[in-house]
Formats: sequence, structure tokens, C-alpha cells
Amino acid sequence: MKTSLLSLSIPLLCCAAALPAYAVQALHDVASFITAKGTEERLSPRPALKLEPLAQPDEAFPTVMVDTGRTFQTIVGLGGALTDASAEVYARLPAEQQKKLLTAYFDVEHGIGYSLCRTNIHSCDFSSDSYTYAPPGDKDLAHFSIDHDQRYRIPFIKAALAAAPQPFKLFASPWSPPEWMKTNGSMLHGGQLKPEFAETWAEYYGRFIHAYEKEGIRCWGLTVQNEPMAAQTWESCVFTGEEERTFVRDHLGPALARAGLAGVKLMIWDHNRGIMYQRAKAVYDDAETAKFVWGTAFHWYVGEHFDNVRLVHEAWPDKNLLMSEACLYPFDPGRFQDWSLGEAYGNSLIHDLNNWAVGWTDWNVLLDERGGPNHVGNYCFAPVHADTRSGALTFLNSYYYIGHFSKFIRPGARRVATTLNDDRLLATGFRNVDGRVAVVVMNLKNEAIDFRLWIDGQAVTTNSPAHSIITFID
Repeated sequence: MKTSLLSLSIPLLCCAAALPAYAVQALHDVASFITAKGTEERLSPRPALKLEPLAQPDEAFPTVMVDTGRTFQTIVGLGGALTDASAEVYARLPAEQQKKLLTAYFDVEHGIGYSLCRTNIHSCDFSSDSYTYAPPGDKDLAHFSIDHDQRYRIPFIKAALAAAPQPFKLFASPWSPPEWMKTNGSMLHGGQLKPEFAETWAEYYGRFIHAYEKEGIRCWGLTVQNEPMAAQTWESCVFTGEEERTFVRDHLGPALARAGLAGVKLMIWDHNRGIMYQRAKAVYDDAETAKFVWGTAFHWYVGEHFDNVRLVHEAWPDKNLLMSEACLYPFDPGRFQDWSLGEAYGNSLIHDLNNWAVGWTDWNVLLDERGGPNHVGNYCFAPVHADTRSGALTFLNSYYYIGHFSKFIRPGARRVATTLNDDRLLATGFRNVDGRVAVVVMNLKNEAIDFRLWIDGQAVTTNSPAHSIITFID
């Protein structure tokens, strides 16, 4: 049997990390890790490969070509969401399974090293109930309290932070203002923010951030509104592009500044790629609004539209792009072995990163045997599911596919020019702060493909099995 991830030690990586970047290249050794359909290989190490001098690639032979001298965006982090649902399921696990889960996600050596996480501001669909931090009519937020989160979510986030060798970045998103601030009188089914509560709602964000800070949980970033163009059956609130611009410019941006939170990374949109260019334009073309905004967050639902991610960067290169939510649904435990689940993640990660995303976050890190809990029955997949009756954890192949990126592409890594001459493969490459180069190669086809990995005038011929993903470390 191949070595499993959770028992994996990586002497090749440790040795490489101890050497200067030029010395690593001089060894001509490349480590690699593979996950492949129809095998037991899951982030499993392969024998080291020898790079040999090769001045120019051969156009006629399938080749992944890497130029480490040409760099692009810097990575903030890669990870997933620490929701109420994940926290509640975690709390129901035996202590040894809790430790296993945290190691699997946050330990860099024995897990996949999540470095960027998301959480919800009061309730979302993946909460067991609908709740807020302020009672009806509390316009001055005199009774603002995060006591609800003390039971599950805050302990879970603290445990995750304790398990991470370096603290991960955390950003927060609201799904809806409290019902008493909205036109439809409900946190569910869309509705809009009443103008008379714009200042109260703007202050609410800062209250949340400061309350979490008092618990030792720092909020690195913030999105204005989750999915602002969708009136969902769960917590939701509709903002047009112009309304989001006005709210940020006249209320939220100034409120964060007054609260001493101007350094929090504020992101607009937080919805699908389809109209992200138009939503970015509505905000960024107004200089007074744009000065408050760090970047655009986006999701992967309703089409791929990867070119729109690139276009937003090209139009506003001083603003950042962050993929803030992805999940697969509807939930069906019969699909736990479905290889397409992981491939959907690999495909999106490669294309989003190659189109200038600086971060990428999955949705719930953990769900139960039903794909919840979820107070509106909107069940979905997570990379890890727990059977709360037995405590057993099931790691889907999506966990390993994400790990091929999050484990080896670390915060501060810069994307390097990575090109291909064969459309059957997908690839991306990054140079980490320690000098190591990570190249991810993915094969979505039903056939194995021999190809050459060419890095800065050195190359080796290797093989990509059908429906596999490989990360090479030089």
C-alpha cells in the first residue's frame, strides 16, 4: 500500500528547504506527490526524479514548461470555511477524531496546511438556526453580543488556530442583516437593507470584528455581502452594484475607519464569476469607493467564466481577486467515491490561480452524514464528512485535490510562468518564499499521458496516469 497523507513525513522537502534555492536546483532532484483514480494513492510520494539539462523543449512532445524568472501575483492563502455547521459537527466528534481532523486540515507536514479560512457573521444556511447578534430595534447596538458563537464556532476556530503552525488568515461574510433592518422583515428570501439602518449595519461589521478579537481571533478580511444578487430560501440580501458602491463609500468604509479597522481587507461582490466584471466596474470606477476596497471575491456556481477573473485583473490591476466559496451539491452519500468531485476542485483552482486569484477558499471544512446541519435543508458535500453516530471521518477525494495546492503553495508564493503544448493536461506553478518551486499537473482524461516537465532549461520525462493530479517540488 502507498503511504497515506496523515502518516506522511517528507524528508525530501525538509532537505530541500534547508538549502538555498540555487543549491536545490543543482541537485537536479524533483520530489512529486500523486493522487490517482483507481488506486490507493492519495497525496502519496513518488520516487524522486532527476532533472537533466535540456536547452529547449520539444514542440512535438507533451511538455509542461516553467519559467521561474517570470512572476505574477503573490498568494495570500488557500483553505476553507469554518462555519456553524462545521463547528457543530466537530463538537460531536470524539477527542481523537477532532485531533485527526485538525491535523488533516491545518498541519503542513502531516496535513494539507490550510492558510486562509472564511467564517459567517451571525447565521447562514449552514447554521442550525437563524440568529443575529442584536435584538430587534437595537439601532445603537447597545445589546450586541456574540454569545451564540461561544458554544460551537469560537471554540472550533480557536482549536483550528492552535493546530496551525502559523496562524491562518480569517475573513468574514454576512449572509443578511438582521430581519428588523430589512425591507421584507426576514433574514431569509432576499429583501434589501432599509436606508435608515445603513449606519447601524455598517457599524455591526466592526462590532463583530472587535468581539472576535477579544476572543483572540483576528479578522484579516471582510466581504460586504454574500451573494448579493440572489434571493435565497436561506439568509440573503440583495444589493445592486450601485447600492453596494453607495453602502461601501458612504457607510461601511468610513465605519471601519472610525473603528480602527481600515487595515481589514474589504472585498466586494462575493458571488459568481458571470458578472463579476460589471460588479467590479460599478465600484472601482468610483475613486471614493475604490479607496476602501482591497479586492473582489467570487464563487464558482453557474458556469466557469474564468476569463472574467482575468479581465477584472487587467482592468484594475491594483485590486486583488479571491475565490471565496465553492461546494458541490446536492448531497448524496452514494457519490462519496465520485472522482469528479475532486476534479472539479482541481480544474477551478488551476484556472482561477492562472487568472490572477491571490487566494482560494472552499466552503464547509466538515459536514455530517446528511450533508449538514443546515436549517433550510440545503445539504451539500464537504471534503470531509463525519458520521456523528460513530465518529468516523470520511475523506473525499476533493480533500486530496485541494491539498495538492494548499500543502505546497504557501502564503507569499508567487505564480511563475507555466505553459503547456498539449491540451490534455492542465498546470500551474509557483515559487515559494523558501525558493522551492511547486508545479501542479492535472490529467482529466481517460488515458495516461507521458509528458516532460521542463524547468529553466532542465527537464525530466514522466507520466500522468488517467484522472490524476501530481504536485512536483523542485
